[in-house]
Amino acid sequence: MGMLSLPGFLSCGKKKDFSLSNEKDAHSSDSDENLERGNWSNKGDYLLSMVGYAVGLGNVWRFPYLTYQNGGGAFLIPYSLMLALAGLPLFFMECSLGQFASLGPVSIWRVLPLFQGVGITMVIISTFVTIYYNVIIAYALYYLFASFQKVLPWSDCFSWADELCSKTRIVNDCNTTLHGEIIHANYSFVTSNNLTCINGTKNYKPVQFPSEQYWNKVALQRSSGLDETGNIVWYLALCLLLSWMIVGAALFKGIKSSGKVVYFTALFPYVILLILLVRGATLEGSLDGIEYYIGRQSNITKLMEAEVWKDAATQIFYSLSVAWGGLVALSSYNKFHNNCYSDAILVCVTNCLTSVFAGFAIFSILGHMAFVSERPVSEVVDSGFDLAFVAYPEALSKLPVSPLWSFLFFFMLLLLGLDSQFATIETLTTTIQDIYPKVMKKLRIPITLGVCTLLFFLGLICVTRAGIYWVNLIDHFCAGWGILIAAVLEIIGIVYIYGGNRFIEDIEMMIGKKSRLFWLWWRMCWFFITPVLLMAILVWSLVTFSRPTYGSVLYPDWGTAVGWCMIVFCVIWIPIVAIIKIVKAEGNLWQRIVSCCRPAANWGPYLECHRGERYSHIVDPKKEKEHEIPTVSGFVY
Repeated sequence: MGMLSLPGFLSCGKKKDFSLSNEKDAHSSDSDENLERGNWSNKGDYLLSMVGYAVGLGNVWRFPYLTYQNGGGAFLIPYSLMLALAGLPLFFMECSLGQFASLGPVSIWRVLPLFQGVGITMVIISTFVTIYYNVIIAYALYYLFASFQKVLPWSDCFSWADELCSKTRIVNDCNTTLHGEIIHANYSFVTSNNLTCINGTKNYKPVQFPSEQYWNKVALQRSSGLDETGNIVWYLALCLLLSWMIVGAALFKGIKSSGKVVYFTALFPYVILLILLVRGATLEGSLDGIEYYIGRQSNITKLMEAEVWKDAATQIFYSLSVAWGGLVALSSYNKFHNNCYSDAILVCVTNCLTSVFAGFAIFSILGHMAFVSERPVSEVVDSGFDLAFVAYPEALSKLPVSPLWSFLFFFMLLLLGLDSQFATIETLTTTIQDIYPKVMKKLRIPITLGVCTLLFFLGLICVTRAGIYWVNLIDHFCAGWGILIAAVLEIIGIVYIYGGNRFIEDIEMMIGKKSRLFWLWWRMCWFFITPVLLMAILVWSLVTFSRPTYGSVLYPDWGTAVGWCMIVFCVIWIPIVAIIKIVKAEGNLWQRIVSCCRPAANWGPYLECHRGERYSHIVDPKKEKEHEIPTVSGFVY
């Protein structure tokens, strides 16, 4: 089995063109190899779309906190190992799958019909996530617009604040010395008598910084809990509408339009990060923040704790966006002989270096905030929403020309969220295209806009006064176990049922023959290490499950039940589709199961010129309806 000759490779698109109608799809152009589905205009479009998809909000608001929490620079050791053992093998596998068959995350399971429900699970989870992810983009838009003021609205306790709001910590009481005796007294008594507190004995009143109260009282108008839904917050709803309009506008021509937009949305955040890092490094106290991040002397003993390794594996897994379906969808528009191996390594390394780089930019400014407010850095460090919309805005408000820095930060969050959102919506439209190619060819723009409109209305529950609780609930359940279950079944299905060695031969049809030594590492990971790690993370997550909370607010029983219903709805399609496949197959029960574990009759490279001898038997996808369940009994590979 060798590489196809150059003339055959170049003629693929031309051969396909004779069988097409004169009707052109905005998704494809005359220069494409695959004229029916379309290809990326150039490799830069693809790589930046992949980087934009993988590099998201978690790189900025979760990784730096995990590094600080888990031993500073020492955390980079398990993080790098988990990248090599779990993240990269899955990433390479999904990119190769999508590119080989030129199919989306559902249709790709022609490779193993019994597991097609795994693809459906990926798409449904992506749908849930894209609903709340755009709400986070709406938050960033709101703060972006709020930054266009001479004085940032969260820089002080204005009219919306209550008595707990304070820019500094307020001492309540402490121990002091009076007439040679140590007494415990109110701070007002101490100051009125010109006394001093004994070091380490001060007790502070429970106060909230202006940025925290602004986030809860003004931006979110947060209710007391999930039980109190309240009205839709109109300005957040408008921001949500605007975010969906941006997504729809960027995707109206599919990859042909989004592939150009990502040149800005994927690259400009690096410019902003660099600006924030340079500005932060010039501030007093920045070194203290960076030392908390990496550590003057990293705590190597932390590596003895299992929690650290679990955090590293989980962060790598979610950061690279594997098992969401997006990697398969984006790679399906590659040309057949694209080097997906080098692409996978480049994107994964870029993603991880971005996380490390972002940590310096974040912690340098948090260190300055701690210096100005005379608090230890540990008291101003946070992750997730509290970092993005409370701690960091508070730090930025203390800088000269604070509206400029606030604008840059939230513009960066907006861009980081948007290019991840582009890829997720492209996952959904790619799935529709694979199932109804003729409809998608004629109605791509209306369907794309229709998907965005529907998801906007579904997301309105997340911009009510209880919206943040819904966002947190979906994230807690759908973006957790469902993805892990899909990933475990994906790697087991491809490696142990379809066949790892057969899959390697498929990859070699695209990138050329490689030595046994080249594949040794990938075989070790795919056959043993990666599945074991994923199973360990899944079991750990189930064992350590706790009821969802938002801050100190506990969720009601019905809220937790809704969360379980969401995750069941996501994964129930795996057994349902498997049962349907078995019922529709022929023979006794065992023969039906075996036939459903073989590739479908139309599995293989999309274009005839790429099939070679190994796939010369393939049924032309154009002659078979994509949404029908293929009968594969009697098919022998």
